[in-house]
Amino acid sequence: MPHSQTSAPRDSLLGVRLARGASPWLLPTVATAALSLARSRRSRRAAAIAVPTTALAAGMLWFFRDPEREIAQGRVISPADGVVQSIMPWKDGRTRVAIFMSPLNVHVNRAPLAGTVTSVEHVPGGFVPAFNKESENNERVVWHFDTELGDIEMVQIAGAVARRIVPYLPQGAKVEQGERIGLIRFGSRVDIYLPEGVEVAVEVGQATTAGVTRIDRD
Repeated sequence: MPHSQTSAPRDSLLGVRLARGASPWLLPTVATAALSLARSRRSRRAAAIAVPTTALAAGMLWFFRDPEREIAQGRVISPADGVVQSIMPWKDGRTRVAIFMSPLNVHVNRAPLAGTVTSVEHVPGGFVPAFNKESENNERVVWHFDTELGDIEMVQIAGAVARRIVPYLPQGAKVEQGERIGLIRFGSRVDIYLPEGVEVAVEVGQATTAGVTRIDRD
């Protein structure tokens, strides 16, 4: 049955559920905005600063939101909110589905299948825009899961602004389908490699929701 994932601890602010790992970026921004607003009645300079800092704080709250999800049924579900950027056959018979995440999307990624994390590898690289073909050489974290379909590879790719990927789980961890596994800060991309023989159910340009959109077809 579909279920709601609540296992990963999160931060919260002003009643908004936030992604785990958001506080180092968000709290200074919100504090600056609050201080500027408090001083704005007595200082024109503070009032001028309050407008952009409040807008930035509101934007950061939106970006780092981490809503609850009713996890869909299906063999493989989307690991990311975003839009399918490309679907490419791979030399080894697998199919790569690339999902582009804009700054407006939720940036908490979820496990596409239940299984065991067999490896979590950080790979240094560049920071070109995630929609650029050269983004394949960007900073990234490569995940491998041992699942009922065998080895499943998923790659979190940093974008031009996203300079930090925050994995939530270590190698050897057991993971449920749809469980939160990590955060990419700001615009970015997530690739998932489907095993040979697994038919893709999504198409290029289709919007996806992490933990909800089914990626494969029976």
